[in-house]
Amino acid sequence: MAVLVTGGTGFIGSHTVVELLNADEDVIVIDNFFNSKPGVINAVQDITGKGFGFYEGDAADKELLRKIFRENFIEEVIHFAGYKAVGESCEKPIMYYRNNIDTALAVLEVMEEFGCRRFVFSSSATVYGIPEKVPVTEEFPLSSINPYGSTKLMIENMCRELCRADERWSIALLRYFNPIGAHESGKIGEDPNGIPNNLMPIILKVASGKSPNLSVFGNDYPTPDGTCIRDYIHVVDLAKGHLAAIDSVRNKKGAVPYNLGTGKGYSVLEIINAFEKVNGVKVPYVIAGRRAGDAAKCYSDPSKANKELKWKAEKGIEQMCRDAWNFVKNR
Repeated sequence: MAVLVTGGTGFIGSHTVVELLNADEDVIVIDNFFNSKPGVINAVQDITGKGFGFYEGDAADKELLRKIFRENFIEEVIHFAGYKAVGESCEKPIMYYRNNIDTALAVLEVMEEFGCRRFVFSSSATVYGIPEKVPVTEEFPLSSINPYGSTKLMIENMCRELCRADERWSIALLRYFNPIGAHESGKIGEDPNGIPNNLMPIILKVASGKSPNLSVFGNDYPTPDGTCIRDYIHVVDLAKGHLAAIDSVRNKKGAVPYNLGTGKGYSVLEIINAFEKVNGVKVPYVIAGRRAGDAAKCYSDPSKANKELKWKAEKGIEQMCRDAWNFVKNR
């Protein structure tokens, strides 16, 4: 019996594979290295001292998926595979719809063919659009303000309708907030191919001298320092949330959403200051204009996940900043 992890060499996927292996789960990974690197495989094995099955290819390839299911006894699937850059999705919406929807459909179709009906979906807080108030609970209205968020919401809807049509399915919809940090070993972390889009990879690029400064988009928001506030969660805490979700789908039916966040909000400037403090490295920044669609505040109410999944984020913002920089230094 094994857990199939699509996109398992990516940032969140690789950390989740580590936690699964540490919990003595049998793991199979499929990835095409679109936004990751082959060296992650050896790094995960070094961290855990354990091997896992790996197939190189696209998770939208149904024939490859069928081969994986024929060659392994897959009981659960954790689905990470998909494009994830909000800005790029606005520039290339068709690419995002084609890839993300096709990949999810292929995985669900092949799961059904083989009688595998336990699914953990890598969703996002983007399904809340711009929330009218904080903290955000799972009962908030759902909407999207970019193609990336739209694909996540569409896949969530597919999962809900699938569970309504067939009560044998068990699905956890994990709505991430803002994952940062890296494994404490420094062997795996966030290392995107191409131009980084999220705050921490840009901070790391500036801190390492690869970019002159960081653009802070807006300092006139109704927040204490004028910059946007977000819920940042350590990627290891997030990975452990997937382990808890696997336990959940083994014991309950239906499609159930969970916020995976800390329940605390930090501003952009607070993140920069924390990074400089714990690492002793300056991060020059410039104030730029606001970006369209940015909410002033967005942070989670994770109490449902705390109660039902018996999971809670434990690592603080300083450890997130320290581990992220440690990964860069180790490279």
